[in-house]
Amino acid sequence: MALNEQHRYFDCSQCLFKQLSCTLIEDSEFEVIRKTSYQMKYQKGETILKQGAKSTGLLYLHSGIVKFSFKTEDQRNIITTIVRGPKLLGGANLFFKDINIFSIVAVEDCDVCYIDSNALRSVALNNGRYTLAMFESTASMFQHSIFNFISLAHNHVNGRIASILLYLWEHVYEGSGYDFIISRKEIAEFAACSHENVINTLSKFKKEGLIELNGKKIEIVNIEALKELSKKG
Repeated sequence: MALNEQHRYFDCSQCLFKQLSCTLIEDSEFEVIRKTSYQMKYQKGETILKQGAKSTGLLYLHSGIVKFSFKTEDQRNIITTIVRGPKLLGGANLFFKDINIFSIVAVEDCDVCYIDSNALRSVALNNGRYTLAMFESTASMFQHSIFNFISLAHNHVNGRIASILLYLWEHVYEGSGYDFIISRKEIAEFAACSHENVINTLSKFKKEGLIELNGKKIEIVNIEALKELSKKG
């Protein structure tokens, strides 16, 4: 949801991106980046970046959860990863791409800062350590995407869904019982299987005492057994 670019919704002084940046560059250099950035709020379900659109910068996800979605030539949606803020997104576009490789969609309400690529590039090209830090800060989401596709290639549906539940539990919702904001349809797109497969597998996991289901809420109650299932595929 586009809002007034001049309005500041978040306190820049408390921003983790600023804290990371200013350990490697001068405050005056960061000010070049800050002056060209702008803040936005998105509601659940809104598209933040659209696949195939021109890329103009990076995103800093202050808070919220987003999914990276890729639409294939036959119009199927595949979720490559799901991440929670605070996190820097879009590092692959900084030097190599002028279009968005994926769509980024809000899974829940999100606070986002757009960082102009030209301003960031002008600072980064004069500071190799800062450039490396920017790439390192975005590397983990691509690592999880790669691991997800490896899982899809070698695991059966039970193993895929087990792996996805573990990933969400450990890296997105951080080991607590959570309202499963991600729909069964989105789990299916993440696991590259049918909606029916997801419903049947979650029911099976519940019967086996691996998880508890209460509406959209999912809680892992036997994490070791789920990890073993994920390993076996």
